[in-house]
Amino acid sequence: MTMSAGPGLSESLEDYLEAIYQLEREAGSARPADIAARLKVSRPSVTGALRALSDRRLVHYAPYAAVALTSAGRKTAAEVARRHGILKEFLERVLSLPPGQAERAACRMEHVLDAEVLTRFLEFARFTDSCPRRGTHWVAGTGFVCGDKGAFPECGSCASAADARRPRSPSY
Repeated sequence: MTMSAGPGLSESLEDYLEAIYQLEREAGSARPADIAARLKVSRPSVTGALRALSDRRLVHYAPYAAVALTSAGRKTAAEVARRHGILKEFLERVLSLPPGQAERAACRMEHVLDAEVLTRFLEFARFTDSCPRRGTHWVAGTGFVCGDKGAFPECGSCASAADARRPRSPSY
């Protein structure tokens, strides 16, 4: 099961909503030409997408005018942007991916991860942030481990999870 921001919305339409949302926040309005430039698509593609979003009552659209999100559109767009932000931050901060690579991956992932998976990403990021030593490191072949291995009093959870850090054979 995937976590779609809106019922029946394709990844492409979610991307349009997110672009409109960002343009409204940055520039105060979203013009079709700006949407085309942001998404690197043709203006006729934007027109088709805006008509589809208008039919779903997610945007107010009239040819040659700025586009505005409806309240339902804003809610849907905010959810897409929230998922994107969580994933991008996780990929950059936890997995140490370069910003461009994290951005591209987050853009693809935001459309397909269900709520439970996204929640786990967020919980894991919070866990790594809560380590007082911030001692998580990627160790090839073993996953994330704490380099301090519970050597400090505040690392009780790391020390008690020593067995959990050992590589296990898949259970599938």
